Amino acid sequence: MSRATKTKEAEALPRADQALGAPHPRETAQLFGQDRAEQDFLTAFNSNRLHHGWLLTGPQGIGKATLAWRIARFLLATPPADEGLFGAPPPVTSLSVDPELPVAHRIQALAEPGLASISRSYNDKEKLRDQIVVDDIRKLNRFFGLSATDGGRRVVIVDAADDMNISAANALLKMLEEPPARTTMILISHQPSRLLPTIRSRCRSLRLAPLGPDDMQAALAQAGAELPENTAHLAALAAGSVGAALRLLNLGGLKTYGELVQIMTTLPRLDRQRTMALAETAAQRGAAEKFELLLTLIEIALARLARTGAMGQPPQPEAAPGESAMLSRLAATPHQARAWADLSAEATARARHGQAVNLDPASLVLDTVFKMQETASR
Repeated sequence: MSRATKTKEAEALPRADQALGAPHPRETAQLFGQDRAEQDFLTAFNSNRLHHGWLLTGPQGIGKATLAWRIARFLLATPPADEGLFGAPPPVTSLSVDPELPVAHRIQALAEPGLASISRSYNDKEKLRDQIVVDDIRKLNRFFGLSATDGGRRVVIVDAADDMNISAANALLKMLEEPPARTTMILISHQPSRLLPTIRSRCRSLRLAPLGPDDMQAALAQAGAELPENTAHLAALAAGSVGAALRLLNLGGLKTYGELVQIMTTLPRLDRQRTMALAETAAQRGAAEKFELLLTLIEIALARLARTGAMGQPPQPEAAPGESAMLSRLAATPHQARAWADLSAEATARARHGQAVNLDPASLVLDTVFKMQETASR
């Protein structure tokens, strides 16, 4: 097999840094709802105090990767300024770059020599690794050894830095401690507490916020998503994350959560027939992503139960028809809220352990629902 053929096949494989059903962040034309983070970066750029390491944090799916690629495109299209005879240039007010610039075309085609993107890679068996390994990071040594282009800038994007194993994290730390000249390293992190404290301390943080309803709808429209009639249910489950919303839409998450709510409405007696049907959907061949989503939806339901009992009222908007009545009945007091919170922590740990040791998905779902029945009975 020729090298060109192998490259094309590799490009056709799913990418670890691309959400299911969404365009890749480098292809996203506009970023919604993150004006403050953009302006914070531009303030540092305009003051000539551009840090070599940036840590973009916040919940998954709110635009961190899109911002990282916008910053990369902007830096590579904007060579370092020389004050010259006329003093400092006027401050830059936007990260937007003309899409017709050669550098923009090269980035779109993954052919820009000044940019390196690191994410979880495939092993020799064409299976996506569950971690960023040290060899992924060591590839940057060759990248840094190449001659700089376009004003001498280099940009590295690591998505997500949380995925690095300890060897990869230490290798990246060494690069952050001794960064090559005119290099900007952008780390995307959904859970910065998982990173080495020394990595966090060598980066400037930009925290991005969940999107509001209007920005969410605009971002979903840009991604080409077909919105449901009741967008309030989607907004409640996605919690301001475009990535989560796309996952829900593409995997039938709204329907699944609605079915879960109907089952919980029968507690503590429990509709076993519906429960068995729900569990069987998780055990179907090739349903790994739907199973993972179902576990997430169960975690969301338990968290909303705990919140209802603690706050004295169900969260709004409701995430499925009849949810508010179910939450109010099963979590009417702070004592009940504590019971659901305890179950949430226990069920999440049990389910994730079961996944790790490859237990039957249907059994995991049934075990979790039976624990919910026990809690409701008490």
